[in-house]
Amino acid sequence: MAPASSSLHRRAVAAAVIGNALEWYDFTVFGFLTVVIAQLFFPAANDYSSLLLTTATFGVAFVMRPVGGIVLGLYADRAGRKAALSLVIALMTLGILLLAIAPPYSAIGIGAPLMIVLGRLLQGFSAGGEFGSSTALLIEAAPFSRRGFYGSWQMSSQAAALLLGALVGALVTRGLSPEALKSWGWRVPFILGLIIGPIGFYIRRHLADSEVFLLAKKTARRATLGELFRNHSRDVLCGLGAVIALTVTIYVLISYLPTFAVKQLKLPYGQSFYAVIVGNLLLTVLSPLTGAWSDRIGRKGLSLWSLAITLVIIYPLFAWLAAEPSVSKLILVQALLSITLSGYYGPFGALIAELFPANVRSIGLSLAYNVAVMIFGGFGPFIVTWLIKTTGSPLAPTYYVMAGLALSLVAVACMPGKRHADLDAQRKPA
Repeated sequence: MAPASSSLHRRAVAAAVIGNALEWYDFTVFGFLTVVIAQLFFPAANDYSSLLLTTATFGVAFVMRPVGGIVLGLYADRAGRKAALSLVIALMTLGILLLAIAPPYSAIGIGAPLMIVLGRLLQGFSAGGEFGSSTALLIEAAPFSRRGFYGSWQMSSQAAALLLGALVGALVTRGLSPEALKSWGWRVPFILGLIIGPIGFYIRRHLADSEVFLLAKKTARRATLGELFRNHSRDVLCGLGAVIALTVTIYVLISYLPTFAVKQLKLPYGQSFYAVIVGNLLLTVLSPLTGAWSDRIGRKGLSLWSLAITLVIIYPLFAWLAAEPSVSKLILVQALLSITLSGYYGPFGALIAELFPANVRSIGLSLAYNVAVMIFGGFGPFIVTWLIKTTGSPLAPTYYVMAGLALSLVAVACMPGKRHADLDAQRKPA
């Protein structure tokens, strides 16, 4: 591999990883601090109403994700991955800043929750352009024979950011008194997240667009929604369906898990983070391995097996956990599910990126990803909280996740066998 090409690959991975880290770190700490934020910014007549208001705010940001995905996805396919990714991380950092400095409801009244909502909407818009642009960058910069491995850094970096968020959440919840946590400690994770923004912006501003994108810009049709739906409507639907399993497992099994452990299993709040830490550590390590494996044996078959196994074991695992809850059982359940899901997370970036040619890759990825995330992920914690209240069953989260896994199984099975090679197919193997 030529030194210049190798340098491009490293910079592409760094640029994608740091943006994902910021997006998912912020998402994680907001989810983990839901109980505290509910008390400070959404006071209500009872804890259940306050929690619903907060989880709804968590979800309302995802309404903006398809909007951001369309606007920023089209921008990435026209102006370039570099320009779009630089804009994304700048907007993302501004949203985190609003969360970090927002005064509580007791200080400014209705202005407090409005600041939180505004920050979340801004983050939702910027996050809408992150996945499509960064995944396109990773796939296009990778040697053709290693697209699964390079694409796996998309999910590995998300898991690493979730792991970092869990560690910081555990430190502030266990290391501070309830009074200190409520007074100022909850702000610390958001302030730490602000450090990532300027670093990421610098890296992305000094990035070069890939040969694949530059060739597509010269020779292919200009990216539009009409072009996408005329020629790739099936690919969008398959991609959307594939994202469902990803999003329900992340937003329910990872983000909602601490709240579920406290409210339903009556486990210690701080100790529930241990399960999330173990699960995300496994996903961080295993995703690149399964991504590389998919380069050898194929992505579709590996993905289908991973989804099927997870679908079969999830209900028995949660039933066993709910029968006699304990922190050790919670950790074991999370670890087993992370191992089975790694077979889907690793190949995922390349699996759906290869549905689209370079001229509409960012908009295709962004639309499929963000519509699924908005519907099945952003409001996942809200729906699960409502399901538990309505059914009276602590196993309600598994019903939701199982439905998502089943839908993704169908979507992946219906994916066409083609892979868009673009310019990479003409290169010599690295």
